[in-house]
Amino acid sequence: MTDFTLTKGDDSVALITWDVPGKSMNVMSFDGLAQLGDCIDQALADDAVKGIVITSGKEGSFAGGMDLNLLAVMKEEAGDNPAKGLFEGTMKMHALLRKIELAGMDPKTKKGGKPIAAALPGTAAGIGMELPLSTHRIFAAENPKAKYGLPEIMVGIFPGAGGTTRMVRKVGAIAAAPLLLEGKMLDVKKAKGAGYIDEIAADPVAAAKEWVLNASEADIVKPWDAKGYKMPGGAPYHPAGFMNFVGASAMVNGKTQGAFPAAKALLSAVYEGALVDFDTALKIEARWFTSVLMNPSSGAMIRSLFLNKEALDKGAVRPAGIPDQSVKKIGVLGAGMMGAGIALVSAQAGMEVVLIDRDQEAADKGKAYTEAHLDKGIKRGKTTEEKKAAMLGRITATPDLNLLQGCDLIIEAVFEDVGVKAEMTNKVEAIIPEDCIFASNTSTLPITDLAEASVRPDQFIGIHFFSPVEKMFLVEIIKGKETGPRAVAKALDYVRQIRKTPIVVNDARFFYCNRCIIPYINEGARMVTEGVSPVLIDNAARQLGFPVGPVTLTDETSIDLGAKIARATKAAMGNEYPESPADDLIFWMEGEGRLGRKSKAGFFDYDEKGKRQGYWKGLQDKYPLVEDQPDLIEVQERLMFAQVLEAVRALEEGVVEDIREADVGAILAWGFAPWSGGPLSWLDIIGAPYAAERCDQLAEAYGDRFACPALLREMATKGQAFYDRFAPEAKAA
Repeated sequence: MTDFTLTKGDDSVALITWDVPGKSMNVMSFDGLAQLGDCIDQALADDAVKGIVITSGKEGSFAGGMDLNLLAVMKEEAGDNPAKGLFEGTMKMHALLRKIELAGMDPKTKKGGKPIAAALPGTAAGIGMELPLSTHRIFAAENPKAKYGLPEIMVGIFPGAGGTTRMVRKVGAIAAAPLLLEGKMLDVKKAKGAGYIDEIAADPVAAAKEWVLNASEADIVKPWDAKGYKMPGGAPYHPAGFMNFVGASAMVNGKTQGAFPAAKALLSAVYEGALVDFDTALKIEARWFTSVLMNPSSGAMIRSLFLNKEALDKGAVRPAGIPDQSVKKIGVLGAGMMGAGIALVSAQAGMEVVLIDRDQEAADKGKAYTEAHLDKGIKRGKTTEEKKAAMLGRITATPDLNLLQGCDLIIEAVFEDVGVKAEMTNKVEAIIPEDCIFASNTSTLPITDLAEASVRPDQFIGIHFFSPVEKMFLVEIIKGKETGPRAVAKALDYVRQIRKTPIVVNDARFFYCNRCIIPYINEGARMVTEGVSPVLIDNAARQLGFPVGPVTLTDETSIDLGAKIARATKAAMGNEYPESPADDLIFWMEGEGRLGRKSKAGFFDYDEKGKRQGYWKGLQDKYPLVEDQPDLIEVQERLMFAQVLEAVRALEEGVVEDIREADVGAILAWGFAPWSGGPLSWLDIIGAPYAAERCDQLAEAYGDRFACPALLREMATKGQAFYDRFAPEAKAA
């Protein structure tokens, strides 16, 4: 099996083609690196070869990056000194790419090298971008679907095969920041404009061949290898560069709150590398890259945000033996914010959509949501009038239920009331085909209870979207007690069609995600009633990596919604409902008419445009601040354990069957500390023995909600980790 092949034509150009067998997109492996090195050696040693072009055999793409499974292998195979093994493995990659960059030239005179160009037919990401950066010129195809970038930061690492050092030296620290620190992927025109690629060509291979045959010795000496090189924008000791690096440090810490190890390591590699020569900078990059890989955060992020997410996206939990259940025609009941969003993403995926509401005006309003979304896309150059017309043509907005005939999936998104939902279920099931799957988008009502209104409970399922539908990456699929495997397969196939990540859970109050989110919000509210500063509570959460703190989140989701959920839960649970000071606070705020952002009054004051103006000082009249505020770590651990213990209980009770779904769902649904890899990964990082001990301390100080679950206690006793005891077998449909 060969990943790289070398062919020599009559034109004196050696063509190295990257084409990994059995893969739709190239990924780099250890064998691939060795093969690439051999091809480069052969071409450089052959006097008949005047230049080299590296390209891809995959139509429309160059490469998708490194096989991240290999990083774990590097660490494991290093034995008692994994840091040494990782560093040496990284330096081998540097040596290969540096060989390409120097291209056989004399080390001192920089003479006698052979021109090497990269010809990219499309998308280049990760090492798929780092390899071209080591060549002397990058040619990219006129491919509007292609994206170029270095997205490693998104999975807890940073470009460690020279991409960090080369990109900063190529365009400067500030210009490189969007690629390195934000993981942005740019289209070909923007990548060219930013200086990331050199030329756009209709035939990049032909253009690259022409260039290498005409390139001079000066053309192939990289700027940083030439005398008198100055870093674009200035190095750290330059007056302009100093300000850039000060600003970059402030920006990184402002965005990450210090919670993400990779961002700090990347910035350190850039700053320290900019103070020394290029080859020393590569060693510095490799050392910081090794440091990140040795941090348990990187392994947890790679596992959850790349490996586990990819497995779930490909159908790892899909029932076996069920034929393809792709949706062709979908009915959406309710054209409010959620229904309108569901109609939008379904039409985007090419489905025929029937959007139902009580009257034509309400239905049209729901369809207008898609139109407004597309108008924004047109202004930003992301879509066209023709595509807008085609997409709107797929949505039929109507109050006529009879138009649901022929649907193969129904998603109900009507008012959160069992009676209202039951009435719609009865009416719609009398019209739709017998094999049509019926789903509810409820966020709190048990699916088993809602299925009682269905004549086909085995075809009734929950498909829980998060708001706003078009922006959120996760969809929670809920199995009722009688839900059959075809309904599960249908829901999974639909979610894959709309390009979101699914998790499948068993029916229980609040399912999985809300079950964990609500304790997070409630713990923040409890602390407010104890006199803890809302500023401390929210910032403690943000420094853990949460996008917003629990106090802010309450205002964003609306205080009256929280009050409604509390009342409904209390009515359903009766005497078993645990009384909480958090409820008292929420009910009081509701009575004061402070309902959150939507009413421009909540835990925050707002201006006329709905912009937060600061925390509402009237809160302290009801709940005065205590003089001695708690320790930051104490606040953070209360917020973390309030959530992770619910995740453990959900696993213990069988609500969650696959730990991958618990971790991926937590990060994608409510932004649970992404650096941790998710709640169960976080418990593995801190260790079950410490977690159980801390539970006991928190329970004694704050109450039984922190009581250690029996499962966690058992694992602490045995010294087990979740990803050892519950390690899933990745199986994709």
